[in-house]
Amino acid sequence: MMNARTPGKRSRRKVVVENFILIGVFLILGMLFRRLKAFPRDSAQVLNIFVVYVSLPALVLLKVPQLNFTHEVLVAACMPWGMLLLSVVLLLLAARMFHWSRSVTGVLLLIVPLGNTSFMGVPMIQAFYGNEAIPYALIYDQLGSFMVLSTYGSVILALYGREGSVNVAGVAKRVLLFPPFLALLVALASRPFAYPPVLLHSLENIATTLTPLVMVAIGFQLNLRLRPGLLAPLSYGMAVKLLVAPLTALLICRVLNLHGMVADVSVLEAGMPPMVTAGALAVTAGLDAELSVAMVGLGIFLSFGTLPLIYLLL
Repeated sequence: MMNARTPGKRSRRKVVVENFILIGVFLILGMLFRRLKAFPRDSAQVLNIFVVYVSLPALVLLKVPQLNFTHEVLVAACMPWGMLLLSVVLLLLAARMFHWSRSVTGVLLLIVPLGNTSFMGVPMIQAFYGNEAIPYALIYDQLGSFMVLSTYGSVILALYGREGSVNVAGVAKRVLLFPPFLALLVALASRPFAYPPVLLHSLENIATTLTPLVMVAIGFQLNLRLRPGLLAPLSYGMAVKLLVAPLTALLICRVLNLHGMVADVSVLEAGMPPMVTAGALAVTAGLDAELSVAMVGLGIFLSFGTLPLIYLLL
């Protein structure tokens, strides 16, 4: 039996390596494009907007109707909230112990619990597990990370930002009008029906734009600048985000006897680097901009090493 499975495993690993290399190529292209005058400075923002309004909604509409709703799907929806609780506890303890400034603490509380589970997560999950795993990644992202950003993120920005208060109506409006979330509602409603072939083909073509656009945009924004005084909070935040969170998620799944693709996807998503949007919001709110930018950039860079290690543990 072992010999019969070995070719399949080797074939899957080969596909993973090839996909991982392709993602790296697009990332490097983005870094190179940033140095070319032909690309405007806001190129990354334009690409991100296109992904949010076109590529990601198309992928949601394409993949979510294929999802089989079982009790296991709850793992993907609930895991981000468990990781949020774990991160907040660890960060608040460290902030008190090391006497980090309010601005630094606010950055960590906002960025560490929020993983890049859509822009980075979907291409990575696709690379590791193929298209059949994407619906679980989308559930993790839309019912987990996005909801955490819209609710918990708004509270952190109000408490630690330059100004602001929690606007419940504004949060609700942001959630309901977010294009991928609207696509999720439409996809769930359309589950009993089959898409017309023309629409299905169009969604497939549009969805394929997500990975190259996202990785080029990330490469375009990648920045690793950091002043020495921020090394301690940066290192602690990266350790929690890239190692402690996914390893804890893995432990939880094993203790609860949760196995299979949905559990594996949830563990990998828990180890995704910090969300680019969270970093941008931290800068906008007047929190420590250098730490915010460094955490997002370094997190992406390090995740190319940590994610394969976590994958090998699954």
